[in-house]
Amino acid sequence: MKRVVITVLVAVALGAAGFIGVPWYAQARAEREVEANFAQIRQNGATASHGKVAFDLWSRKLTIADVKLESASQPPASVTFGSIVATGLNQPDSEHVTASSIEINDVTMAGSLAGAAPMRLSYKLPQLVVKDYAGPARFAAIPSGASMLDTYRALAQQFVTISAASISVPRTTGTMDGGPSAGPAEFAYSGLTFETIKAGRIASYKLDEVTFTMTPQQPGGKADKMQGRMAGIVHQDMDANAILAVLSPDAAKDDRTYRINGKFTMGAYEITTDSGLKMRMESASADEFSVRPSRLQLPALFAILPASPAAQPTPEQARELMDRVAGIYEGMAVKNAELRGLAIETPQGPAKLAAFRLDLRDGKGDIAVEGFDGRGPNGPIKLGRFALKSFDLAGLMHFAAKYSAAGAKPAPADAAEMLKLLAGVELKALTTPYKSGDKPVQIDTISLDWGQYVGPIPTQARLVAKMAGPLDPSNPAFLPLLVAGIDTAALDADLGLGWTESAGTFALSPFKLEVSNLVGASANVSLARVPRDVFTVDLQQATTAAAQIEAAGIELTLRDLGAVDVFVANYARTHAIPRDAARKALVDSIKAIGAQFAADNADVAAAVEALSRFVEKPRQTFSLKLSPRAKVPAMQLAQLIAIDPPSALAQFKIEAQTAP
Repeated sequence: MKRVVITVLVAVALGAAGFIGVPWYAQARAEREVEANFAQIRQNGATASHGKVAFDLWSRKLTIADVKLESASQPPASVTFGSIVATGLNQPDSEHVTASSIEINDVTMAGSLAGAAPMRLSYKLPQLVVKDYAGPARFAAIPSGASMLDTYRALAQQFVTISAASISVPRTTGTMDGGPSAGPAEFAYSGLTFETIKAGRIASYKLDEVTFTMTPQQPGGKADKMQGRMAGIVHQDMDANAILAVLSPDAAKDDRTYRINGKFTMGAYEITTDSGLKMRMESASADEFSVRPSRLQLPALFAILPASPAAQPTPEQARELMDRVAGIYEGMAVKNAELRGLAIETPQGPAKLAAFRLDLRDGKGDIAVEGFDGRGPNGPIKLGRFALKSFDLAGLMHFAAKYSAAGAKPAPADAAEMLKLLAGVELKALTTPYKSGDKPVQIDTISLDWGQYVGPIPTQARLVAKMAGPLDPSNPAFLPLLVAGIDTAALDADLGLGWTESAGTFALSPFKLEVSNLVGASANVSLARVPRDVFTVDLQQATTAAAQIEAAGIELTLRDLGAVDVFVANYARTHAIPRDAARKALVDSIKAIGAQFAADNADVAAAVEALSRFVEKPRQTFSLKLSPRAKVPAMQLAQLIAIDPPSALAQFKIEAQTAP
């Protein structure tokens, strides 16, 4: 709609330029000036005509009737004005003109977009009013055959030269016919107002309401009538100079950031269809929208677009187009965009979403949905929040472009690069049925983050999870817990992995895990002399580098929250003996196995004794610490564990204890 209003203003200036530079003392001179400007339009191949021209010297009022303009382009676009009335005309100097008001009545615009299914558009504006207008005495005509980019640039350049206190269009109606697939559509705008236009900036743009009706064809040829309404659209601080920078031939060299508009807000948005779909959004907003011409590169994008929408691009053209589209994500920024209060009613049931949030900068976006309430195949689903952190939309487009050819497969290094497309995911307050009719699975939080890359490999990761869900009684593995009366399991975990390049260490820290009513565990596992070269998708390079890694130590703590009693009860049940006898048998078994390792290692004997006490009495805490006696190459240790566990343990000093 903004482009329509700008186009109308330029058409007014070109078609009604009889008041621009007109001497106020002669009706005949006014007629000649108007006709001269219309002749200028016709020189570019367009058609332009007008009716009676009247000029009142005393009121400085110019009236032009029955203005008709039609472009030379194919398909042609046309604009007609019932009348143009400018009052309070003045010419402060030879280059500029002012008017206290310009009133344009009975405006009709029509045009077509070429393609396999041509789309026809038409608009009707009963009235357009400009207050306190000031601008150049003459506008340059848009050359015949100008490209779409050149036309937009020319319109923006001319808009920057004018100023006005306000532009208002009380009501606009229109129609669109996009062929059988899109179906006919009707739409109406009411209460359109631009306030304080100067030097290409608009202080505010307001649109009270938009309504539309369309009848698209559904699969099978059935039409489904759709009606919609948007209300309360407001843009603050819009800047056409930013658009000029983007459309400039030198845009590729301009790495500055331009703000196109400030705060944007919109009220309710509603859609209904005859098939039963109802959608309503309470409001939408965004704090700022800005662009970087060097990244956006719209001129380059327009240059590779097919000449006809029906033309099929070659694979090379398709890849280049996808790369250019990726540049659009890299070249624009949307700050704190939100959609709120979304509700959808379908024949399958209602669904609600409290908010959708997007913050996009440099091609990467933080995306979140909050407050979802709907139904799945097994029952109701509720979600507090799901978020993608720093999702690289531009990178995804570049990756897709690179492997868009049929049969193209990414190399391992390129596939690993996909990890960089996302910095993490977050899930909070999810409730969903495990199976139809079962108790729900409840996820308080799952947060997974990764980063600090060496090549394509992340060297840091963190998982925080807290959830609970029912145990499946049909799974034999859960029978010991079900027999013990535990039909729900809760998990609370905080797991971290990280490499510190300066120290050359790689550690599993923190490691905290708790399974409700069973066990709690914490650990710290670290490796030393971990080189940078180990982080690679080249298996041979990684293996060679891994030879330098040394085991630095292990600390483990287990807290019995009921797991020992469950284990003892299951042993007693399967062996048909009393629980006390089962507990003694388990302790004896631990001591017997430990004796095989403890013959030549006193530390192992102490650890076995501590573990035995852990089983003898419930609700205790078992702690184990392994410290290397000398340098322990990690790869050799792994081999020893597989073929000679006692020798592997002999590499470490072992400290163990059991405490209440």
